[in-house]
Amino acid sequence: MLTSFLYLAGIASVAAATVGVVYELAAVVILRRFAEKTLPRPSVFPAITILKPLHGAEPALYENLASFCDQDYSAPVQLLLGVQDANDAAAAVVERLIARTPGLDIRLEVTAPVRGANPKVATLVGLQKFIRHEVIVLSDSDIAVSPDYLSKVIAALQQPGVGLVTCLYRGEPRAGLWSRLASMAIEYHFFPSVLVGLTLGLARPCFGATIALRREMLAVIGGFEAFLPALADDNAIGEAVRAAGRAVAIPPFLVRHTCAEASAKELLNHELRWARTIRAVSPLGYAGSIITHPVPLALLGAALLGFPLLGVIMIGTSIASRLLLQLQVGHGLRATMSRWWLMPVRDLLTFGIYVGGFFVRAVSWRGRRYDVRGDGALAPIGQQPR
Repeated sequence: MLTSFLYLAGIASVAAATVGVVYELAAVVILRRFAEKTLPRPSVFPAITILKPLHGAEPALYENLASFCDQDYSAPVQLLLGVQDANDAAAAVVERLIARTPGLDIRLEVTAPVRGANPKVATLVGLQKFIRHEVIVLSDSDIAVSPDYLSKVIAALQQPGVGLVTCLYRGEPRAGLWSRLASMAIEYHFFPSVLVGLTLGLARPCFGATIALRREMLAVIGGFEAFLPALADDNAIGEAVRAAGRAVAIPPFLVRHTCAEASAKELLNHELRWARTIRAVSPLGYAGSIITHPVPLALLGAALLGFPLLGVIMIGTSIASRLLLQLQVGHGLRATMSRWWLMPVRDLLTFGIYVGGFFVRAVSWRGRRYDVRGDGALAPIGQQPR
């Protein structure tokens, strides 16, 4: 009985790895098409308010915030930065930024405590009353952008039927080996997976890297207060816009996500939270994403079958398909190929995170522990859900 089960499990793993290789080859083609897309210039340049909820003086915070100040944009831009504690180390970074750019409309606000499990959204609720302009752009504190970022976002927002613009992102390592592994997960797993999902109509993403919408649309979906309980607040905002009958656009360019994981513990905590978030948003999609792990599946299948010739060939084929994808990503992002030797390590680690995502209930976020309920809502551990 056990022998038969292991044999069937081995066959299933090899079959899934085969599908995974086809997926990798499809991703190569889709990545090439994404890199070839262009975006028109905006027809008008509306005034913009940028919101940044902050917590702590995380690595590269000053440089990330400064990139939003250095925009080639011809209309007024207001930059609202929020903390929940006047003694937050991020406040000193913002004061440096204000001193460096005295001509810009930059405001730091210490927001009052707001009931709700999600601390980032609570800060956004506190900033809401200070918004002055027609278009609102939210972006996480670990994101950096190019000088034409706002122009590109506005061009996408002005397309017919679009109610919200979000952006894909690449990883920018800042702290050695663990941050390099973190950036590889973004560039060689997350990024291709999203593009394939979008192409096949299987993904409906919205990312905290960028959420741009008009002020009237924010009012239609209930303001930021509507998203206080959500772990995946960005995804929830995107779904609310779609429910209001408007599209979520993803323009053909990437912003940069700072990867600052300095230890294995930081990397695991961060990626397990991501995995749990994705599973909460789309349980079936998360389960189906097993095919995006061809190398571990080929290794597992070959081991269960006693490493027959077919299994060994499948291992080699899956590794080759992953390297081909890495080459395409490197070409499209103009990224270095010096990390190629880490790919097998990254693939095995990613598979471990994927499996772990099925068993994780609690997540760590900004120094606190939360239980993730079945509907994706957060409940601080030790407290009653609010």
